[in-house]
Amino acid sequence: MTLDSLDAVRARIDELDASIIALIAQRQAAVVRAGELKPSGDAAAVRAPARVEQVVAKARARATESGASPDVVEQTYRAMIGAFIDLEHGVNSAER
Repeated sequence: MTLDSLDAVRARIDELDASIIALIAQRQAAVVRAGELKPSGDAAAVRAPARVEQVVAKARARATESGASPDVVEQTYRAMIGAFIDLEHGVNSAER
């Protein structure tokens, strides 16, 4: 696909969004499983701030390697992780 028009660029973004959403669904399944495996009601285990920082640092490094903006990737990851923590809290605190 040549990106020689705004419509072409927007179509490419739509294609990339479909791929990103499919990957987010896979990540969500893993997060849900993690929430099921952690001790019920253990908010500290769900938040796991050290793990969050590890994931963000790895994402920034991968961004640099791939030519993406590390700052954009970090902001995106922090927003995504925050949303997944909220989801995991629900899974972790649900009746088992």
